[in-house]
Amino acid sequence: MRTVTPLGDEVFEIDTLMGGYRGVTAGFLIRGDRPCLVETGTALSAPTVIDSLDSLGVGPTDLATVVVTHIHLDHAGGVGDIAAAFPHAEVVVHERGARHLVDPTKLVQSAHRVFGPVINELFGDLLPTDASRVVALGDVGQIDLGGGRVLEAFYAPGHASHHVGLLDSTTGDLYCGDAAGVYIPQTAEVRPATPPPDFDLDLALASMRRMREIAPPRLLFSHYGPVTSVEDVLERSEAELIRWVEMVREARALQMDLDHAVAMVRERTPRIELPHEDPDAARKWATLSSTAANVAGISRWLDCAEGPGSTSGDAAQISR
Repeated sequence: MRTVTPLGDEVFEIDTLMGGYRGVTAGFLIRGDRPCLVETGTALSAPTVIDSLDSLGVGPTDLATVVVTHIHLDHAGGVGDIAAAFPHAEVVVHERGARHLVDPTKLVQSAHRVFGPVINELFGDLLPTDASRVVALGDVGQIDLGGGRVLEAFYAPGHASHHVGLLDSTTGDLYCGDAAGVYIPQTAEVRPATPPPDFDLDLALASMRRMREIAPPRLLFSHYGPVTSVEDVLERSEAELIRWVEMVREARALQMDLDHAVAMVRERTPRIELPHEDPDAARKWATLSSTAANVAGISRWLDCAEGPGSTSGDAAQISR
C-alpha cells in the first residue's frame, strides 16, 4: 500500500494509516543534510512510518530530528517508538509538552479515560523517551535542517497549550498541526478541532490570524495534507469555529445536557459525504473529528471564559 507522496523540495507526505484508514493523519519527512520527521502519528502507526522512511533512504542512523506540533497521541503517540528506531534523532517539542514525552504516564492515563477501549484500536500507548534526547522549544525557536535550511517554530495555542507552528525557510510551507482545524481534502471542507481540556477560542483565532499574517504559499495539515488556497481555508476555518462555539453557547442557554447538545450540533452540521470508494468515511471522520469531543471542549472553555456569573454560565452546564 502506497504511503509516501512527494510534495517537492525534498518534502514527502507520509500516510500513517491511523486505525488502518488512509488519509487520516499525515507525517512529513523533510529530507536533506539533516533529515527531519514532522509528526510521528500514533504508536500503532510507527511501523508504517519506519517503513516509509526506509523507502525514502532514511535508515536507523540517518534521521536527525523528530518534531511534533503538539503531544496529542495522533501526532506524537509514536515518538517513543520512533526514537528507539532512530537512536541518533533529537525529539523537539514545545516546553509545555516536553515532560509528557519523558514520562507519558499522565498523558496515557488521560487518553484511556477519554477514549476507553478504542485507544487500543486506534492509538496504542506512548512510550517514554530519554530526557537527554528531548529538546524543549520556547515560544519561538529554530530547528536546523542542514544546508542553511531551518524550521522556524512559533507558539500556536488554542487547540492545545503545547502547540507550535513550523515554517520551512526554503519552501515557505507552514506545518499547522491542528491549529487551523481539520481539512478534508476530498471535499475541501474544514472542521473545528476543539477537544478538552485546552481549547481556547481567543487563542485559536489569534493563532490563525498569525498564520494569515505569515501568508505561507502552502499549509501542510496533519489532517490532512497540503493546501494552497491558504487565505480561503483559514477564513472558512475561523468562521466554522465561531459557528460551533455559538451553537454550544445556545445549547447551554437552553440548559441542554451533553448528549442533547451534541445531537443539536450534529443535526446542524452537514454530514461529510465522501466518494463511494471510501465506504468507511463516516466512521473515519467521526474518529478524527468527534462532535462529542468538540462540544465538550467548547463547553469547558465557556465555563472558564464566561464563568458562573454569566447568562450562559447560569444555565445547567454541559457535562465535561
